[in-house]
Amino acid sequence: MNAPKMSEMLFSLKCFMASMLALYVSLAAGLPRPFWAMMTAYIVASPFSGAVRSKALFRVCGTLIGSTATIFMVPRLANAPELLSLALACWVGLCLYISLLDRTPRSYIFMLAGYTAGLIGFPAVTDPAAIFDTGLARVEEITIGILSATVVHSLVFPQGVGPALLGRLDRALADAQRWMADTLKPGAGKTQALHTRLALAGEISELRVMSTHLPFDTSQLRWTAGMVHGLHDRLAMMVPLLLAVEDRLNALRETDPDSLTPWTALLDDIAAWVQAGRDADPARAAGLRAALAQLTPELPSNAGWSAILRLNLAQRLDALIEACEDGLELRSNVSTVMQGGVARYTPHLTPAVLHRDHGMALRSALAAVVTILLCCAFWIFTAWPSGAAAPMMAGVLCCFFATQDDPVPAIRMFLKWTVISMPVAAFYILFVLPAVHSYEMLVLVIAPVFLVGGVFMPRPATAGSSLAFLIGVAGTLSLQDTDTLDIPSFLNSMVAQLFGFIAAAVITSLIRTVGGDWMARRMLRTARREVAQMTQASPSEPLLNISARMVDRIGLLMPRLAVSHPTPEERAVAVDGLRELRVGLHTAQLCGLQPLLEQGGVSLRPLLQKLGVYFGGSEHGHGKAPAVLLEKLDSTLRAVCAAAGTAADAGAARQQAAAALASMRRDLFPRAAAYQPEIAS
Repeated sequence: MNAPKMSEMLFSLKCFMASMLALYVSLAAGLPRPFWAMMTAYIVASPFSGAVRSKALFRVCGTLIGSTATIFMVPRLANAPELLSLALACWVGLCLYISLLDRTPRSYIFMLAGYTAGLIGFPAVTDPAAIFDTGLARVEEITIGILSATVVHSLVFPQGVGPALLGRLDRALADAQRWMADTLKPGAGKTQALHTRLALAGEISELRVMSTHLPFDTSQLRWTAGMVHGLHDRLAMMVPLLLAVEDRLNALRETDPDSLTPWTALLDDIAAWVQAGRDADPARAAGLRAALAQLTPELPSNAGWSAILRLNLAQRLDALIEACEDGLELRSNVSTVMQGGVARYTPHLTPAVLHRDHGMALRSALAAVVTILLCCAFWIFTAWPSGAAAPMMAGVLCCFFATQDDPVPAIRMFLKWTVISMPVAAFYILFVLPAVHSYEMLVLVIAPVFLVGGVFMPRPATAGSSLAFLIGVAGTLSLQDTDTLDIPSFLNSMVAQLFGFIAAAVITSLIRTVGGDWMARRMLRTARREVAQMTQASPSEPLLNISARMVDRIGLLMPRLAVSHPTPEERAVAVDGLRELRVGLHTAQLCGLQPLLEQGGVSLRPLLQKLGVYFGGSEHGHGKAPAVLLEKLDSTLRAVCAAAGTAADAGAARQQAAAALASMRRDLFPRAAAYQPEIAS
């Protein structure tokens, strides 16, 4: 194990300072459970001050909602413990379901609203008359813990999320530029391109969610949230464009390498421009796009496959250069603001366009409901004095780890470190705390455990275990608040918590646990259904939204595919299997072009119908699209090439449609023979 870094020790000290401030304020205010405030200060802690501040706002809102719901339910159902247990369990499940559909830190509002109701409601079953006072006290204690953490992490050597986010954005932009430069050079290493492809898709999805903390940050970067989100959008659009350019160049190098000879100098110039990284001149993009326009071929009625591929390549390269230009300009504007310049708003996407899985959210909610009801049934049936801790902790763990494909290992880890914390907690509560008679002495006696344990919280590998250990100790210290400093109460409370942990692990493994490969297939099926729906009607979303969701799915799929396909060859096959996801982009583009194409006598409806049958029918493996679909693609492409285009916009629509059809053909049939402008006799 590595020695603690200075930043880790500073973070641990700030966490301890925040918890002691929360404890002092709670004691001074005479609140009934001051150790809850202390424990909350550790739960909301984060190495980045912006994340602490955003979580603080969301957690306070969630706590208020959960407490209000509890105060509403408990008095009305106090005489029917079974109905009260059902109501609380359903409330937790509903809130968890909503939180899993909101893949931003804002989801804390709904998650907190769920398990806060359990934390307050289950212990109040035995004394429902005091539910208002109990709920108000819990809100005050939790709010004090949140505010204490916010103040300390914002004022004492704050570490802004902005610089870390900006560094990751720069790496993502550099990855995209490196991928682009490698693609434009013959013989670029496919291994490096594959590695960059995997890394970039995941980076974009993580950064989009991480940047939601930016408006709460303590650095100057908080004023650039619009620009940063706009930069995410350009990166999201660059991924499918890079994949398309890479594929078209490879196809031309295989089928007609001589046709790329006039392009060599331009491709080298573009590669040199993007290799300059952040030092690249955005103004140079206009000259590159002008040179590209000169090389763009016309679209005659008998256009061959090489000409169509070059037209497709020109359009995709033009869009890629534009995305790079915008990205460089946005990055330059961010630097200007960081140096004290004026910020301007940049329109951008919201996380609402990203992938959502209602089915898995429902399964997670069902697992939480069943677990809580099982614990409640055992508690009521046995009349267990401390049994309220079982459904309470079961609900917390079901919510904590609901975003994972297999939450059971994380629940077991939490259980393991809670058990490890028991001897330490027992020593404090039975031998140390009875001898403590002042706040200053209390701080001194608990400082060693919490300062040492807090050092491991910033480390990703040990964050969960250290937090579980510290929560276990702090939660047991709260027994002092109830004047139950004895062995039977201690053992009763610990056994109830362990029962809740075990129940959560067992029920989750039966209802909620899935494999990464299963989740990958599920997301691919969802993407296929979305393409099938687009063929039935024009897409209601702009292309940028569809592109962002497609890239988000790739980012979610890549870690799962890497686990399911451990060898490089299998990973390459898995990545190639995602080519069909890009068909959604081409379908949306064709739907938008259909009115103009109909003026030239071209109907896309027969092709869209066959696409809908293919994507909406039984699941096919990649590369198994039916031959009849290839025939319809080729016949539609011939019709587009032969169509008359009187107006300028109709002519542009022909070119865009031909490029989209060529992309669709390459994505669905990458190994098919070259397109023929005329049917062979």
